[in-house]
Order: sequence, then structure tokens, then C-alpha cells
Amino acid sequence: MNASSSLAIYLSIAAGGAIGAMSRYWISTTVESFNHYNFPLGTFVVNALGSFFIGLCFVVLMDKVQLIETWRPLLMIGFLGAMTTFSTFSLDALLLFQQGNYNTALIYTTGSVVVCLFATLSGMQLAKLIS
Repeated sequence: MNASSSLAIYLSIAAGGAIGAMSRYWISTTVESFNHYNFPLGTFVVNALGSFFIGLCFVVLMDKVQLIETWRPLLMIGFLGAMTTFSTFSLDALLLFQQGNYNTALIYTTGSVVVCLFATLSGMQLAKLIS
């Protein structure tokens, strides 16, 4: 890989990351504006969507479509890496535990893992069906 190719990959990751971070903020705040429960629904939805789309992109970009070299890092590392918020998930879960909301924390952590694994599998299966 030459220097210009490497630079293009880093720039594509940065661009995808900026768009992913803005998308995370928009999706999360939109979902939270409808949330009337003591549950971090915005982060939960963002992680589920990100898991679905990373499964979809993985199959499409790795198995089905040969795109230019910068698309995979742009979408999977930049966009989805910035959009999915596992670090925020961890903080939300820890805060729920620290606040004594043990049932909510357990539902949130278990639900997030199960739903996101299922969403990733669903994205992969959809990608295999449509191509």
C-alpha cells in the first residue's frame, strides 16, 4: 500500500466517522424525544441499527460487491464505528447499576447484546437474500 492509498483510507475513515457521529446524535436524540422511561432507548436503538447495518455491509462489501478500496473503511470503520456507541452503552449500563436500577440495567445489558447479535445476523441474512 502506498502513501497516497493509505492517506485515502484514513481520510475515508475520518469522513465516515464524522457522518456516523452526527447520525448517532440525530438518531439518539430523536428516539429519546419519544422515550418516557428510565431506559437509554436512544443508545439501544443506535446499537441495534449499527449492528444490523454492520452485518449487512460485511456480507455486501466482503462477499458480494467489489468496490474501491476506501468504501469498506469509510462505511464499516468510520461510519458504523462512530455511529454505534458501545462505549456509551457501557456507561449507561454502569450508571443504571450505580443508581440502583438493577432490573433496568440487567434488561438493558442483556437486551442490547441479544438484540444486537440478532440484528447483525439479520443484516447478514438480508444481504445474502438480496444479492
